[in-house]
Amino acid sequence: MSTSTYTVAGMTCNGCANKVKTAVTDAAGASAVNIDLATGRVTVTADRPIDDTAITNAVEEIGYEVTVG
Repeated sequence: MSTSTYTVAGMTCNGCANKVKTAVTDAAGASAVNIDLATGRVTVTADRPIDDTAITNAVEEIGYEVTVG
């Protein structure tokens, strides 16, 4: 089981969070994606190693900015 945490800038509502959750789930094959909208923190859990580049690309494609951490 792998877990990674990212900070995503630009999420302002639950609609934004849902878009990010969908993009991250698709990119990571995640078993769980938890988003704290107030802080922009996105925690991804997957059964396989998480590809940070795939996560970053997926989030940036939908118009948000991501940093690992």
